[in-house]
Amino acid sequence: MSAREVLRMGDPVLAQVARPVEKFGTPELAELVQDMKDTMAAKNGAGLAAPQIGVSQRVVIFGVGSNPRYPDAEEVPFTVLVNPKIEFLTKEIEEGWEGCLSVPGMRGVVPRFTKLRYTGFDEHGAPIDRIAEGFHAIVVQHECDHLDGILYPMRMTDMSRFGFTDVLFPDMEVVDD
Repeated sequence: MSAREVLRMGDPVLAQVARPVEKFGTPELAELVQDMKDTMAAKNGAGLAAPQIGVSQRVVIFGVGSNPRYPDAEEVPFTVLVNPKIEFLTKEIEEGWEGCLSVPGMRGVVPRFTKLRYTGFDEHGAPIDRIAEGFHAIVVQHECDHLDGILYPMRMTDMSRFGFTDVLFPDMEVVDD
């Protein structure tokens, strides 16, 4: 088990709708989740979807404590979420800067719902049912989009607010994507 290569925008796996996980608690699912954890940690990610490491299954992980890529972000509990479903609890949308390990070195302003409920399962099949707001809700939407073949630039409404991180934020310490 180890960190894997993160696929970049343009790879056909990232454009696919991922398959649901049918069996929980398997050695294969445990290995996938461990590789995702190792990869996310190695890249200082806030989250990671299985398709980003070439596995077309509906598995995402996310969690933010102290993260140099997101220094001002509130904490998000570490979660393994399998076969997720999202229900938006408001029509309120907020725009914010996002980055992605599959779109390295770039950032863009993306509109996202501000409050949602997500359900699914952990890797052992135990149900998960949570309400999320703020950065937590953004991370969930971003990672779950990967499961439907959507990368954040596809959600953008103003391409003038999309560019290379070191150009957009020259005073920000850029952590390699």
